Amino acid sequence: MAATTEEKRTTQNWSSTQAYIMAVICLIVGTAVGYLIRGSQASSTPAPQAGAMASQQQAPNDAMHAGAGQGQPQMPSPEQLKTMADQQAAPLMAKLKTNPKDPQTLAEVGNLYYDAQQFATAVQFYNQALDIEPKNPNVRTDLGTAYLYMNDPDRAIKEFETALKENPKHGQAMFNLGMAQWRAKGDTKAAVATWEKLLQTVPDFPQRADVEQMVAQAKKHMNMKPGQAPAKPTT
Repeated sequence: MAATTEEKRTTQNWSSTQAYIMAVICLIVGTAVGYLIRGSQASSTPAPQAGAMASQQQAPNDAMHAGAGQGQPQMPSPEQLKTMADQQAAPLMAKLKTNPKDPQTLAEVGNLYYDAQQFATAVQFYNQALDIEPKNPNVRTDLGTAYLYMNDPDRAIKEFETALKENPKHGQAMFNLGMAQWRAKGDTKAAVATWEKLLQTVPDFPQRADVEQMVAQAKKHMNMKPGQAPAKPTT
């Protein structure tokens, strides 16, 4: 049976409410997926910026910089980022020739390509590391994060959940799982449940204040009834 005009209006209003919730959380954490956290480090890892690696070594050519006289750097291209990652990975690749089944070195190579936004290559090395050391929740979280950047949320969620089976108190995995549930799946309730569990099980989580804000805002707007106009955020 076709939906009535009122039903259509309610559905449209509910969709607007969900979009508003997402916008509020975006304002709290910055760019949504830009706030994912790598499992192999304790601090937050913003979405890899195009110039992240450029500051660590000389630019391969002048194309990375603005036109003559501007003096403002341009972001390196994906090809330039890959070249820089290849250069930085060279010593590690040499180590792998001697010991091709060193999971730590494989993961380190994956991290280099991850930072260079070469996520498909990073996934290859993370998977190789996990083939050797499958119960490493840090690398598993890194793998899930790379999948999420590749717009593959189902694989990402699977990896985060697997990491949490190995370490139920892995804060980075829980944080990123919540982000995947919310941003990729639009399941705010699941995300809130994940983040609340994070706050309970990892009380000293470095980004605790951010998570608390996200949960509070999501709960506030999640309780709105279909058709109810969302309140404007306070300033």
